[in-house]
Amino acid sequence: MKQKIYVHVADDHKILIEGIIAVINTNKNIEISGYSLTGQKVIDWFSNNENKADVLILDITMPVLDGFDVLKHFQKKRTKPNIIILSSYDDAKIVQEVMDLGASGYISKNNAGEHIVKAILAVANGDRYFSDDIKQIMMTALLGNKGTSGNLPEKYLFDSLTTTEKQVMSLVAKELSTGEIAEKMKISHHTVESHRKQLLKKLDVKNSIGLAMYAVKYKLV
Repeated sequence: MKQKIYVHVADDHKILIEGIIAVINTNKNIEISGYSLTGQKVIDWFSNNENKADVLILDITMPVLDGFDVLKHFQKKRTKPNIIILSSYDDAKIVQEVMDLGASGYISKNNAGEHIVKAILAVANGDRYFSDDIKQIMMTALLGNKGTSGNLPEKYLFDSLTTTEKQVMSLVAKELSTGEIAEKMKISHHTVESHRKQLLKKLDVKNSIGLAMYAVKYKLV
């Protein structure tokens, strides 16, 4: 009989957590050890010595403290769980950043069902794990086929944005449609699209995922 692997799940959507748990429960060697809905709850849970988890499934976008903050917290600790990022972001820069902060694996939410158990078994064994689509994205970036972020420092680019542009970027990161953003900000669809195009140009990113990365990094969501 193999030793049990205890897993803690952190995501701000309870329905997604329930889905992940359902998949994990198909493997008798893996056992769920609680869940958290915010980054702060993750830190609080692991700070309690009575709680035990070998692997942490961690989303990037969460309230109070995000996934980056949680990774930075564990980076300062001498001991930490093996961490798998489970995210809707499939940008090579985000993947590289979380790996630099100590993550052991990265899975896109679109492929969670197929890869989550394999990832847990791999990282619990000391290996790294990426879902197939993330592997492809990282290989493309490694081969130099992905656009660069420009010559100006990211912080300078972010600080150059107007308050309105930052608000639009925040709503884009929350996956609101153009119509929803227009209604929320009380501006026209055309104005929203103009701001979106200007954001892509200013920050030198190609799509909404790139904008979301900035929004997460600078705590707009």
